[in-house]
Amino acid sequence: MAFEKWKAKARRLKLEVHALYLASRDRRVPWHARALAVVIVAYAFSPIDLIPDPIPVLGYLDDLILIPLGIALVIKLIPAELLQECREKAALAQTDGKPQNWVAGGVIILIWLIIFGFTFYYLGAIFSSAD
Repeated sequence: MAFEKWKAKARRLKLEVHALYLASRDRRVPWHARALAVVIVAYAFSPIDLIPDPIPVLGYLDDLILIPLGIALVIKLIPAELLQECREKAALAQTDGKPQNWVAGGVIILIWLIIFGFTFYYLGAIFSSAD
């Protein structure tokens, strides 16, 4: 019974992300809402997470908290009638597979490379100054 509730919530979340994607392409939506929708949708569709899932607890934090919070924020920025129109279009076009955004995945990889680069640079500086 609880599993069915989770599946229904997941389907609703998937529908909302698709609706936000459609809203991000609609010129009637304010520019700031469109820009934030692009970021949220790109991250939701990205095959790579900012916090990798194998990291205990924190790995699922983005999927369970950050994405729904981002969606809730964008929904508040989009006029209700436009959002409803996008939801209806999303419901008609909804497919089984999760679209993947490899550009967003590339950005996530770049962020991780920058973090690792700075970490190794500063660790190298700390250990070389200790000598």
